[in-house]
Amino acid sequence: MIWNRGHSHHRITSIITQRLVSFPLGMPDLLAAPLIRDVPDFPKPGILFKDITPVLEDPVAFKEVVDLLAEDARKVGAETIVGIESRGFIFGVPVAMKLGLPFAMARKLGKLPFDKISEEYALEYGTNVVEMHTDAIKPGQKAYIVDDLLATGGTAAAAARLVERLEGEVCGFGCMIELSFLNGRENLLGYHIHALMEF
Repeated sequence: MIWNRGHSHHRITSIITQRLVSFPLGMPDLLAAPLIRDVPDFPKPGILFKDITPVLEDPVAFKEVVDLLAEDARKVGAETIVGIESRGFIFGVPVAMKLGLPFAMARKLGKLPFDKISEEYALEYGTNVVEMHTDAIKPGQKAYIVDDLLATGGTAAAAARLVERLEGEVCGFGCMIELSFLNGRENLLGYHIHALMEF
């Protein structure tokens, strides 16, 4: 199982997979790859917890991740960066700053103070909601959506729907990690997806 975003207190800067052994695929020389820390039997027996905090604690590895995501966003013509709460903010803000682009937040229900629109997405049990301000995206603006990882793709798809309801265009998704065994790309068919590592 994956500890979904409805249990965010367990996922502030981490992800969880069910595999007993997992190895990153993708860019073999990525500095962040060996820093992903396995924590067995957390938060419950049989779960292998994939902890990304060591990447954030290493400024060189963290910068490399940001640089690579920024380069992909540049290649696809991004005009704004959208970060998904909460770890998408950690990666998305420096990407936006590097490219000199605006940053827009896709936040959880009830966190935004101004006029907003909402999209619901499925969790393992029940649903959750993500929101954006109505002035976060300009009509025709190309948005690149950033998060720390792609899991089931439900949150990312909801963020894409928000952008499109605001008459923006999703030019791509960028993440540090993709949990490919969860088949998140199936929820994002037709979109450009750039993941630096795959488990």
